[in-house]
Parts: sequence; structure tokens; C-alpha cells
Amino acid sequence: MRQGPGGTAVIRFRTAGLVLLLLHLALVGWLTLRPLDVPWVHAANLTPFAGIKADLALGPVPGARRIAEGLLLLAPLGVLLPMAGGRIAVSGWASMARTVTAGALISLGIELLQTGVPGRVVDVDSLLLNTAGVALAHLLLVPAGRARLRRRRRSRTPRRAPRPGDETGALHRDETSQGATPTIPRVGIAP
Repeated sequence: MRQGPGGTAVIRFRTAGLVLLLLHLALVGWLTLRPLDVPWVHAANLTPFAGIKADLALGPVPGARRIAEGLLLLAPLGVLLPMAGGRIAVSGWASMARTVTAGALISLGIELLQTGVPGRVVDVDSLLLNTAGVALAHLLLVPAGRARLRRRRRSRTPRRAPRPGDETGALHRDETSQGATPTIPRVGIAP
């Protein structure tokens, strides 16, 4: 399969994204799925925003710190998932939907896995904050990064004027015409 302009760069970019994604997920797994040695645990929080309200009741600084931790835990996925995908020319809304959905599913998986880990409980607010962090990181970084990569790609791809006698102007310097497309004559159905 022929790679387009910058084909090896795209492969390196995707590989770097995949490696960083796997490293980040390993770190998140280690942080969220290791057992805690605590004398007691809170009950599971299944009421949206109840945990956020409780965090804010601790005071502005500790509350903001706990909310920021929830937002930042999976936020790198907002950049690493599109990076591992390696697409530059893609709809912004489709990319956002795919990335946020994947982030929400990863967060849900972590929350469900925590039910079997001693000292950990399910918290619906963690799911909401993690998903919001993925969405914010994607919105803040991915569209600008893709626009920059598209500009770089356009500036590196040389434009050439069509040669005299070249009707389409579509052939590049390293490509040559291979002749007309062969046709197969139609054969009627036997009686």
C-alpha cells in the first residue's frame, strides 16, 4: 500500500500516540485500581453531583483540588486517542464524539473494576469529571493541532502546474501513465 506525502511521519505519529496512550492507561490503572489500606470507606455515590457538592463543602481550595484531580485523570485521552488514530482530515464533531465516548467508556470501566478492589467504591461524579476532562482537553488542543499539521502538510507538498498536453495535471513527477484502462467486451447470455 502506498503511503501519501509524509507517510512515514504519519506512522511515527500514530505509533508515538499509541505508545503514550498505553503508558497513560497503565499509569491510570495503577493509580485507580490498586487496593487501599483504609479503616473504612464511603458508600458508593450513585447520585450525580453529590460528590462534587461534598468536595466543595470542604472549602474552596481542597474542593477545587479534588475536582481538578477528577478532570485531569483521563484528560490526556482527549489528545492521545485522536493522536493514536492518526487522522488529520476528519470532521471535528465526529472526532469529538468518538473521543468523548471512548473516554466515558474507559472511565466507566475503571469505576466498575473498582467495585472489586478493597478500599475503592463507585462514584458517578468521577465518571462525569473524567469525561468532562477528556472533552475539555480535546476541545482545547486537538482542533488547533490538526490545523497546524494540515498547514505543515500543505506547505511541504509541492504544487506544480500542469504540463502542456497534460489534460488532468493529476500525475506527479514520480508517476507515469500506465496506458488506457483495459475493457472487457460484453458477452451475451447463451440461449
